[in-house]
Formats: sequence, structure tokens, C-alpha cells
Amino acid sequence: MVAAAVGLLWRTGSGSFTVTSARGQSVQLYGRGLYHFDTLFAAGGAQGTDAVVLLLAVPLLAWSTLRYRRVGVRGRLTHTGLLAFFLYVYASLALGTVAFNRMFPVYVTLFSASLFGTVLAARSTEVPHSPALPRRGLAAFLYGSGAVTLAVWGWPLAAAVASGTTTARLDTYTTEVTFALDLAVITPLTLLAGALVTRGRALGYPLAVPLLVLEATLAPLITAQTTGQVAAGVRFTPAEVAGPIAGFIVLAACAVWFLLAITRALKEDRS
Repeated sequence: MVAAAVGLLWRTGSGSFTVTSARGQSVQLYGRGLYHFDTLFAAGGAQGTDAVVLLLAVPLLAWSTLRYRRVGVRGRLTHTGLLAFFLYVYASLALGTVAFNRMFPVYVTLFSASLFGTVLAARSTEVPHSPALPRRGLAAFLYGSGAVTLAVWGWPLAAAVASGTTTARLDTYTTEVTFALDLAVITPLTLLAGALVTRGRALGYPLAVPLLVLEATLAPLITAQTTGQVAAGVRFTPAEVAGPIAGFIVLAACAVWFLLAITRALKEDRS
């Protein structure tokens, strides 16, 4: 709550200013608050993330914490998924999606806590075998999600490497943290979870549910990030706004459907 509130509400400063990057590009920095030394795109996106964390993710985490032991395996799976959301967000911030700022020690603490919390919560969850659990459809969705993630990040990365240039929004930053996390962690995890679910392995669902929760949060996250970027002064075409948001809404709706199907199956199995 502290990290998100500071990022969202601290707006003092003289406003945007232009710098020259190490590659000789002119880049506009935000010039206000916690994200003073970030680009307009990164600062607006970070503030959108802060809004989702503060208004949606923190209340959901408090709710899932109360349900963790009272609702059995369903509560543990939900809690693991929300911890994975915090892991993804604060791993990204700690590793460099924004410039170093006063909240960096908090980012590192949250990264560490959510990392070990996610691992321990997942290890404590044993999903009972149930014929009602979705398999083929869920596996297909996980495979498709992995393929989409690989295409979305892999293609521009390959094009930048092949041409000897940089990715479109690298600007003053030194590396693409989101590319690295999504290609090195998220893509393999979706494919592994899909394979395990296909084979009916118990580990498949503790891996699949956090990925589904992460996908379900992408619609509000991308919407809030885009809103923050527009407010910061980033210019998009209507297609650049509508296309990604519509696509992530569809992905989120599918993820929520599978989450509900898993929850119903486990509830029926318990009864």
C-alpha cells in the first residue's frame, strides 16, 4: 500500500524535461514525484500499476489471506495466484522497469516476500484428482497464452537484435526487464503447466492457477497503464489503445472462466 500510494499520489516537481540518452536519442522524462527520472511511457505505466495494486490487488490479497486456511485447496490456490501477481509486479520494479527511486528498498522487500510466499504457498497446495477439473480446454488456453507471449515479445526482440538497434521504448533504460521476465519465466511456465494439465499431473493446477490469476489481472492492469500513459502525455493512435485493451479483456475473460471452472470442480469434489 505504501509503495503504490507514494507512486500514485506523489506528483510534485517542475514537469517533463528532455535528456539525451547514451545512444544519442532525445527522450522526455516525467519530472514529477517518485518517477521523476522515468520516461513518460514508463512513469504513466507505473502509476497505472500503482492504481491497480492499491485499489484492486491489495484488497484481494487481504481477502484471500483470510480465506487461505478456511476454504481449503480453493483458498490456497487463489492466495498463491495473488502472491504471484505481486511477485511479477515487484520483480519488474526491483529489476529495472523504472529508474532507481526512494521506494527501491520496498520493491526489493516485496519482491523477496512474494517470491518465497508464492513458492511456499504453492508447495502447501495439493490438488485432489477430480474428473470435473478442466483439462483439454485449459491446456489449449495455456499453450495459446505461451505462444502469444512468445510472439508479442519475441518478434520485436528478434527484429531489434537482427537490425542492431533497440526495442521501441528502451529510451534511457539499459535493458528490457519485461521482455526477459515474460520470455524466460512466463512463456516456459505456461507451456509446462499446459503439458502437466494435459497429462493429468497434480502439479499442473498449482502452476496454472497463478498464471490464470495473472492473466485475469492484465485487463485492468493494461487499461490503467494506458490511461496513465495518456495522462502523462504519451500519444497513441486509437488502434494502439483499443487493440491491446480489447485483446487483454478477451484473455482475462477466458482466464476468469477457467478459474471459476477449477473452483467449481474443487467445490464439488469437496462435497
